[in-house]
Amino acid sequence: MKITFFKKGIGVLVVLLSLLFIVNCSSDDDSGEDSTSSNILITGTISAFGEVNVFSNSASQSIEVKGDDLVSSLSISVSDNFQVSLDDANFSNQLTISMDIANAANQTFYVRFSPSASAIGVISGEVSLQSDSAVTKTLSLSGIGLSIAPIIDVNTTAFDFEDTEVSGQSSVSSLFVNGSNLTSEIDLSATEGFEISLDGIAFANTVQIPLVSVNEQVTVFLRFTPSVIGNISGTLSLASTGAQTIEIALSGVGLAIVHNYVTFNQERLAFGGSFNQSSTQVFNLHDDLTNIETIKMYVKLTCPSGGCDEWDVYANVKVRDNDSGELYELGRYITPYWNDNSQLDRGFEFDVTDFKSMLTGSTELRIRTECWNDRGYEVTVDFDYIEGVPDYLYYGISRVIAYDDWSSSGVPYGVDHAFDLNKTVSVPANTESTHLRTIISGWGHATPNDGDGRPCAEWCYRTHDVKINGANMFQHDLGPLGCASNPVSNQAPGNWQPDRAGWCPGMVVPVRIDQFGTSMAGSMFDFEYEYENGWTNDGLNGDSFYATSTFVVVKSNSPINKPVVTE
Repeated sequence: MKITFFKKGIGVLVVLLSLLFIVNCSSDDDSGEDSTSSNILITGTISAFGEVNVFSNSASQSIEVKGDDLVSSLSISVSDNFQVSLDDANFSNQLTISMDIANAANQTFYVRFSPSASAIGVISGEVSLQSDSAVTKTLSLSGIGLSIAPIIDVNTTAFDFEDTEVSGQSSVSSLFVNGSNLTSEIDLSATEGFEISLDGIAFANTVQIPLVSVNEQVTVFLRFTPSVIGNISGTLSLASTGAQTIEIALSGVGLAIVHNYVTFNQERLAFGGSFNQSSTQVFNLHDDLTNIETIKMYVKLTCPSGGCDEWDVYANVKVRDNDSGELYELGRYITPYWNDNSQLDRGFEFDVTDFKSMLTGSTELRIRTECWNDRGYEVTVDFDYIEGVPDYLYYGISRVIAYDDWSSSGVPYGVDHAFDLNKTVSVPANTESTHLRTIISGWGHATPNDGDGRPCAEWCYRTHDVKINGANMFQHDLGPLGCASNPVSNQAPGNWQPDRAGWCPGMVVPVRIDQFGTSMAGSMFDFEYEYENGWTNDGLNGDSFYATSTFVVVKSNSPINKPVVTE
């Protein structure tokens, strides 16, 4: 019982001592109020300063401040790019008002926006008012810093001009140039192949925007004036003192100069109805071949009012050799069933550069189609003489074999015949390049058929040999060309899609070029065309023919004679 009573007494004593400690601690501050009685009083506001050039100062804005029982001086400071002053004359980042003056009456101070070199765009900050024992007051500040650096601005960084003929001019493009803070003229310079102008009339490689206009929008006109063939890249540079030079990429494709000559113009070829299958006329063609790199021939077929021939027929274009009087086959094609070749922009295309020595000045040409009705075709033939650097300055060409007037005047196949396929060719001593040029197409549905059901010689796939000095040197593979993919596909209901042997309806018959490995200069060689053996016509389904023309072409950089071909 005594122990219990003692423990309870100790507990009561601890409680009493705790209450006494709390009472004594509370009595340390007997004011009963907040100890902070100092205040900073602000009258007025500050609005946004707007746009100000860097390194410049805005107009100032004023505001009043007063201390209420301040116990220390009043400090006023601003963020970077802003300044304060007490007299609106001397500005700095910080100032101090003594305690007595601040407490005595309202004091006016001034704030302005003074952007530094890097303070470009919207700049934010604050003014801070501080004094010991007073709550700090802040005001938000803002302004827009404007660069005073000289700048050239353009609306694009690249121009890609349309393909333009060498020595010609593209259409004109426009560039908009804007300057800011420029203190000198803008000098513009374009690299070779491009020209510029300030008025769209007088063009040159260099122009200058005068000082009076440099800080306004100015239109500059540009055009492409290629002097060489191919892809051309260049630069337009714009420079002004103190400003970063602007470079604009320029590009275009220079096209060769082309001289075009239209010969036959919608010449009607047909059989019957007062029409003929052939037409021969004389035309004046390009007379200076020194800078002609390529000659292209185009054959355009159009249907007359009654429609085109419904059959795929043999056709070609020939040129007269003035020395021999012979007609040389420039190109061969097979007409489409029922239609023309309007699906090709310019019709059938042939490279006839090998004949450049004959296709100059007054030239006799013949066109022929094997039409057997009075509808036929309207035939237009034109030539492009394309300027450039020729591979060789001089060409010579001679006929080796020419069994090509008609499909049925070709070399008979699978039977004995008396056609001369063996020749001797003498090559001029100054020759620098020699090749053979052959066009061959098979005709007829003669039997027996091959194992795959193909009769000869229109359908049966064959490989023929060109023998030089008795040895097989070149081969001509008369296989499928993919007739179903022919872009001249408007041939319904004709049988145009199945593959023939080395040709297709509505397509050019391929030219086969056999290039000798040496120049053959001053040599004589034996030529023989040998058709693939192993098939004999049984005579049960007509004849089989290979219409064949072969020419020998020599080239040199010195005047050259034709090769001599003997029987």
